[in-house]
Amino acid sequence: MSRVALVTGGTRGIGAEISRHLKAAGRIVVASYAGNDEAAKAFAEETGILVKKFDAGDFEACKTAVAEIHAEVGPIEILVNNAGITRDGTLAKMTREWWDAVIDTNLGSCFNLCKLTFEDMRAAKFGRIVNIGSINGQAGQYGQVNYAAAKSGIHGFTKALAQEGARFGITVNAIAPGYVDTDMVRAVPPDVLQKIIAKIPMGRLGHADDIARGVAFLTADEGDFITGSTLSINGGQHMY
Repeated sequence: MSRVALVTGGTRGIGAEISRHLKAAGRIVVASYAGNDEAAKAFAEETGILVKKFDAGDFEACKTAVAEIHAEVGPIEILVNNAGITRDGTLAKMTREWWDAVIDTNLGSCFNLCKLTFEDMRAAKFGRIVNIGSINGQAGQYGQVNYAAAKSGIHGFTKALAQEGARFGITVNAIAPGYVDTDMVRAVPPDVLQKIIAKIPMGRLGHADDIARGVAFLTADEGDFITGSTLSINGGQHMY
């Protein structure tokens, strides 16, 4: 029987590629999204992957969605916490609303969905959780105190939860992507983007499938001795 995988933010960018790779690995994939109905519909039609609209930063919305997924395709055994947003600005300009939005979506979503799926994983004596962090959670980034704090928090959250899950066959790992060729990065002014690329020893931006292959590796049934780890996929930009 195929395992059920939930990928939050799973219909666009890195998340979409993760969803595709997990489906190719034989998983029953559910991809969540928060707002872009048109993109989600196109993704579902292209891939045949079930999409589910809910706010991953809202505990009650997550609770409803997890129950629906359980009823429709079964308990979630693989969870990829990929949902994330940015609200960039220096501390002087940042509002409390920007801070809360990023913390709730990027870090709060990890709590929400781990909390709501962990008991089923414990009962099954199997679970794979991968939380998507960031190079900017490891090294920091000017104008991103909210984003860097949330992503850094993910790395600590991962190590702590891994200790709780290990004896139940649940692995909890993180991936810290560097700069990846997504819509968000393509929106960076060309001169700034070239400066970023110049700092990457591999001499290029990452690709979404670079990250997706890492997720597929960490969520494999055979990956039961890898837990509490952070896999940095950044072309050597930050060796941590």
